[in-house]
Amino acid sequence: MKKLETREDIELLVNRFYDKVADDETIGFFFNDVAKVNWEKHLPKMYSFWETLLFGQISYKGNPMAMHFPINEKVAMEKEHFAHWVKLWTETVEENFVGEMAETAIYKATNIANLMAHKMQMARR
Repeated sequence: MKKLETREDIELLVNRFYDKVADDETIGFFFNDVAKVNWEKHLPKMYSFWETLLFGQISYKGNPMAMHFPINEKVAMEKEHFAHWVKLWTETVEENFVGEMAETAIYKATNIANLMAHKMQMARR
């Protein structure tokens, strides 16, 4: 196993993660049926998002939180959904990478999921 070090590593990680997500019984429907994600557009955004978060390369411009509110209005995004997202992310990272940056990717994903879960819950009140 190798360290998570390059944009190419991020692309591999993101691709493998979203392959799992798209087929997942617990959260796949959010992407496939509710948001109807165009993967050709979504994946490059996610590459840039994670490159920005992990490597400080400011290649992502956007507001990921804002993108989730319309989905949450259609179908409630619950804490359990975000926990499952983190589980899939963690599995994917650990299956492909080792080292400090891999651990950072898991840590940041967990923080993002917790914040999003909280914001989505507050938006439904």
